[in-house]
Amino acid sequence: MSQTHRVPSPPATPDRNLGPAPAAGLAPEPAASISPDESTGPNAPQAPSWLLLARILRPQGRKGEVLADLFTDFPERFDGEPRVFLAKPGFDGPTEQARPAQVTSFFLPVGKNQGRIVLHLAGVQSINDAELLSGLEVIVPIEERLEPEDDAEYISDLLGCSVFDAPTLDAPQTLIGTIDDVHIPTTPDGTRPLTDAAPLLSVLSPTGEEILIPFVKAYLLLLDPAAKRIVMHLPEGLVEVNSPTK
Repeated sequence: MSQTHRVPSPPATPDRNLGPAPAAGLAPEPAASISPDESTGPNAPQAPSWLLLARILRPQGRKGEVLADLFTDFPERFDGEPRVFLAKPGFDGPTEQARPAQVTSFFLPVGKNQGRIVLHLAGVQSINDAELLSGLEVIVPIEERLEPEDDAEYISDLLGCSVFDAPTLDAPQTLIGTIDDVHIPTTPDGTRPLTDAAPLLSVLSPTGEEILIPFVKAYLLLLDPAAKRIVMHLPEGLVEVNSPTK
């Protein structure tokens, strides 16, 4: 879901958009395996050229509609019968190698499929047509990424940033490590993000340990994705507590 996940301030600790909990913000548009806003994921390339909007799961209905996992915080981008592309997960080739498609309608389901999206694509008129799309990803060129909300950043822009700890910007800074992933808290069934919980930055230390750091405004001193640099004032002991080897 390309969603804007707002990080809550402590103690309450999102291809999306991420914002440090009333602390800061991330923009999900994500992109998961393709641009994980919009989303982060095992297939996410280091320099994505595509933005992942949805991943088709199965037919939904009898007229060619498909149910898909949503990886954008901006489902309204499906308004107006937009052109999109379809490709297998991990695709990073030119537009000529992707399959063009047009979204003719969509809706956001409720109940057990809440947090997903139902799409109807031009030319897909039956259950058999829809079954042929299962497993494909709905993508657009990265250049079509929407501007994130104020005080929010795309997850993909945070990946690779170096994280430093310091009491102030003028004080000596200690390198914690490099952001390797971003974990968005979800409901127990994993279908919906918890907007009142802070995203966790998965930081890889110089020694190879994973350290989980809540992305909250209260800790942020400097957020400069362009320079791949983040400075935080972390509570004493947080790094040790959130390191699995400690």
